[in-house]
Amino acid sequence: MRGTIAGMAKTQQKDILSRVQDIGAEALHKLQDVPGGSKLMEMANETRSRLDDVQKKLRGLEALEQRVAKIEKQLAGPVKKPAARKPAAKKPVAKKPPA
Repeated sequence: MRGTIAGMAKTQQKDILSRVQDIGAEALHKLQDVPGGSKLMEMANETRSRLDDVQKKLRGLEALEQRVAKIEKQLAGPVKKPAARKPAAKKPVAKKPPA
């Protein structure tokens, strides 16, 4: 019995969603007939294309952030200290023979 109730609820939900979608599509078609409605539709389409461009750029930024994080990890890794240099040995100064 539960299977049929869940199935019916799912069917009703799809039916409601399809009705809402149909009403929305119908409203958009009527909007074009309203004065200024076509301008509004143009702006909505332009906004959608701009949003697509922004999404593409954000995907590129995500890749850059991953690369930066990798480089930061490499830089923050164990710091190798340079080997201590021994001071150069001083050469003995040659004494001048007495003249």
